[in-house]
Amino acid sequence: MEKLPLRVLACGDVEGRLETLFGRVRAIQSKSGRFDMLLCVGDFFSSTSDAEWAEYRSGAKKGRRGLFSGTSGLQIAYLSGTESQDEPTPAYSFSSKDVTELKSSLLSTLNFKGVDILLTSPWPRDVESFANSPGEIDTKKCGSTLISDLAASLKPRYHFAALEKAYYERLPYRNHTVLQETPQHVTRFIALAEVGNTSKKKYLYAFSIIPMSLMDPAELVKQPQDVTENPYRKLRKGTQKTKVLGCAEEETACQFFFDLKKHQGKKRSSDGKDRGSTQTKQAKKPSQPTGPCWFCLASPEVEKHLVVSIGTHCYLALAKGGLLPDHVLILPIGHYQSVVDLSSEVMEEVTKYKSALKEFFRSKGKRYVLFERNYKSQHLQLQVIPVPLDYSSEDIKECFITQAQEQQIELLEIPEHSDITQVVHPGTPYFYVELDTGEKLFHRIRGSFPLQFGRAVLASGALLALPQRSDWRSCTASRPEEEAQASAFRRDFQPFDFA
Repeated sequence: MEKLPLRVLACGDVEGRLETLFGRVRAIQSKSGRFDMLLCVGDFFSSTSDAEWAEYRSGAKKGRRGLFSGTSGLQIAYLSGTESQDEPTPAYSFSSKDVTELKSSLLSTLNFKGVDILLTSPWPRDVESFANSPGEIDTKKCGSTLISDLAASLKPRYHFAALEKAYYERLPYRNHTVLQETPQHVTRFIALAEVGNTSKKKYLYAFSIIPMSLMDPAELVKQPQDVTENPYRKLRKGTQKTKVLGCAEEETACQFFFDLKKHQGKKRSSDGKDRGSTQTKQAKKPSQPTGPCWFCLASPEVEKHLVVSIGTHCYLALAKGGLLPDHVLILPIGHYQSVVDLSSEVMEEVTKYKSALKEFFRSKGKRYVLFERNYKSQHLQLQVIPVPLDYSSEDIKECFITQAQEQQIELLEIPEHSDITQVVHPGTPYFYVELDTGEKLFHRIRGSFPLQFGRAVLASGALLALPQRSDWRSCTASRPEEEAQASAFRRDFQPFDFA
């Protein structure tokens, strides 16, 4: 039997303009046929309250929160009023307790997958993250974090709100973590303006919906092309157990650090006891290249005119055919294949260069993205590419994850307390991204891998919009041009160069 969709109208702040609203609804139905229901969010009554509304205002009657389940199977969750910190909470407001109780009553339901519709008056805080702009509305200042938390938990297919006198239809967002969780349905957030507004902003939204309980599961979880990351991802992370990539979730119990004043030449553990060198990470000797290496500093193949800084164990050089003029590489002076192979001394200096580059790029209104491809490469190259500070770390991670998903690449986030050396053993092929915030993404390469992936993501329209420069071979410059770029970088970087 064919499942007929329900035809629904959603409306923004009515503010007592009932004749205007119903006149508009009658006009729509005369042209498009009858709708099954009309849902209203925001301020419904006018400022001149009548006796019936007074009973709700006084608390004699309440309608603060709940779940409406229609005979069709449609489930509509609602939370009335605006957020309040007062106790007891006024009848026309809600508190964190209301949100907690509404979540508990629904999430405890067997096999809860979400609700069809969520109705709230305020917008959820940060709803525009990863998505199209709502214009003049700043969602980092308006709206409610309690609503964000509620939406993240209830996973509505449609979420309607009002109060800001603006129309905003956000791009649909996903309710699962790509490649880590089973695909789920998307959420569409729509904010509506006030009825009869003079600016002619949209206050009525028409849509058709089949209750999720009646839908084919594969059809329900189909992802539209314009789907984005979940804007409340940080909230979801706070309620979920961090997934660690095959390593222990606890931090190592004994962390080592140098105490140069009291224990020269030794390392001391966090419990204050001396440890012999046999218990620390053994210093590794660089392996020998199997043939000519373009990056061993002592090699005649190195293009030394691109070198901009030389430390004790590492050096910096401009990338040949760089994506940008200040695209730089962090390289070990000796021959190491990957970060996982580095000795503690070399790794310490890599970290110092990262810190110096972070300060340098921040002084220019930029942040860096670093990536390593330990696949079909002989010598470790940490590619460091600046992007404008306008791009948040969440924007950048979303861009990498989305483009990885398109190419069936499993790109996972490494928990903050973990390091890549805890995730993969020496000799294992991998791709690795690190932001200047310390956030990291990782892919273990098990088959083939696109050699230009990291660079192509950064060159894409979602970030630097330089697709014509995604391959270094099409970006090579003459030697005089390279020398001029290296000289300029060396001069600008000098105040930040510890070496």
